[in-house]
Amino acid sequence: MQCNIHPNYATTVSSHKPATSAAAEPTVASNFLVQVVEQDLAQGKYKERHWSGQPGPAAQQKSSPLDPAAIRTRFPPEPNGYLHFGHAKSICLNFGLAERFGGACHMRFDDTNPTKEEQEYVDSIIESVTWLGYGWQFQNENNLYFASDYFDFLYAFAEKLIEAGHAYVDEQSADEIRQNRGTLTQPGTNSPWRDRPATESLDLFRRMKAGEFADGSLVLRLKIDMSSGNINLRDPLAYRIRHAHHHRTGDTWCIYPLYDFTHGVSDSLENI
Repeated sequence: MQCNIHPNYATTVSSHKPATSAAAEPTVASNFLVQVVEQDLAQGKYKERHWSGQPGPAAQQKSSPLDPAAIRTRFPPEPNGYLHFGHAKSICLNFGLAERFGGACHMRFDDTNPTKEEQEYVDSIIESVTWLGYGWQFQNENNLYFASDYFDFLYAFAEKLIEAGHAYVDEQSADEIRQNRGTLTQPGTNSPWRDRPATESLDLFRRMKAGEFADGSLVLRLKIDMSSGNINLRDPLAYRIRHAHHHRTGDTWCIYPLYDFTHGVSDSLENI
């Protein structure tokens, strides 16, 4: 899998100087996240992690050299508006941890909602992060990415989940899905389409991609547990139909992955 690199930004940003290793200058952990990272590094938890220099599936990374970055973090804003003061905490946390431990922080735009996102916001966010003094270059890497870089892979992975019986196409309306999700104290109710054959869901999903259905008429859901105490695990939505122009991919797609599905897969591709 080849992912796009964005040279337009490569010459305008640079990372901080490499941090001095914690082993050379022992310090007291300033917060629990620093403590967790220090423990993981001391135990060599990720010392066998491989990195090809670009995001990609496990097979691509496995055959590559060891990752030169001690850790990899990411700041993943959605380009649907301007950053506010609250974003500064996440920026300083993720870029700061990477800087402190000699790692890399990826700048990844979560651009999966074509109706709300614009290039104007991408440019503004880049300006804000660099204004705070951070960059996403690590050695010879320019770690600026977009979730839309991974649309092909995300779609292929969704098909595999369907084939394995871990996802299904649901025909309930948004209101019905919301009503059947249950509450914090009451379990949810299974969709009447939850146990449809995988071959049927796969056919419908491919037809969703082909543009045969209207917005909101079908969704792809992950088959997890409708009685889970964590309401977010009650068959969350993975894909929905949006016949809308995307600021980067144009009109290539009319189905788009949702946040929870996209971030986990994207983190895996980027070695986060």
